[in-house]
Amino acid sequence: MISIVICSVRPDDLLKVTENIARTIGVEHEIIAIDNRVDRRGICEVYNEGAQRAKFDIICFMHEDIEIKTHGWGSIATDIFHHDQKTGIVGVAGGGYKALAPSGWYQLEFHSEERSYQNVLQGYKLNDKLEIHAYHNPRNERLSKVVCVDGLWFCTRRDIALRFPFDSGVLKGFHGYDLDFSLSVFPHFDIVVTYDILMKHDSEGNFNKQWLDEILKLHKKWSFALPLTTSEMTAHDIYMTEKRSFKKLVEQMMEWEYSSWQIQKMLWYSAKTQKMPVRVVFKAFLHFLKLKFNIIPHPNAQKTLPISA
Repeated sequence: MISIVICSVRPDDLLKVTENIARTIGVEHEIIAIDNRVDRRGICEVYNEGAQRAKFDIICFMHEDIEIKTHGWGSIATDIFHHDQKTGIVGVAGGGYKALAPSGWYQLEFHSEERSYQNVLQGYKLNDKLEIHAYHNPRNERLSKVVCVDGLWFCTRRDIALRFPFDSGVLKGFHGYDLDFSLSVFPHFDIVVTYDILMKHDSEGNFNKQWLDEILKLHKKWSFALPLTTSEMTAHDIYMTEKRSFKKLVEQMMEWEYSSWQIQKMLWYSAKTQKMPVRVVFKAFLHFLKLKFNIIPHPNAQKTLPISA
């Protein structure tokens, strides 16, 4: 039995996904669709309301522009939780490495196996691209342990959602809620990606300056605990990943005309890490100074930084 929480702004999409859920879920369920067209509350506030209203032990938080292809997915999801009480979150896409450098759930430019695990049919609204089947299961597992999940669809236990509420005080918009919730749960429960549930997601997300603003708030809160990984990585691997990620982030923040103070604040908060030597942050600061004073050429201003997915 599953309670499904949806933050809705498009009635047509909500109607389609409601009908889709009824056809495919295969277990008793309720849909808690919260109309957010007028108030435009942040998704954290909406999801917390949905968790409070839920009557079943498993809650699924999902976008409304989704079409689930797998029949009986409700039983698949609930069985995962029933099989192992240590499981706290189940998603269909997630990252096995969460960087100290402000980012999404994985770094697109680093395609090593610990970065992403997913099984999603990805559609595109913002770009003229054909739908792709984003399937990455490098160890051929039924479940892969990850650090964080993508917010398009994930399930958790109701008691966990109430114990670790979405941080509506820090995150006021529609970004970063999935990462924040995952980072709250990760020290206490396993977070996993399942490959047995397939769905189509109609939109790819918009990773713009507004998105990065929220990610910076998130990292101010969590930098002390980062980086985190569920994969075997050497200290050198982690250091080099962070070094490259910080350099790209500094370049992107300069291209998006963040102030020098904002960039330095990001680095200051990152230096609070308890997980690795802070010299990687100092290296990023030196890179910023070299760009600022034209000691090295700045990358093409039109180039976008693939810091998240």
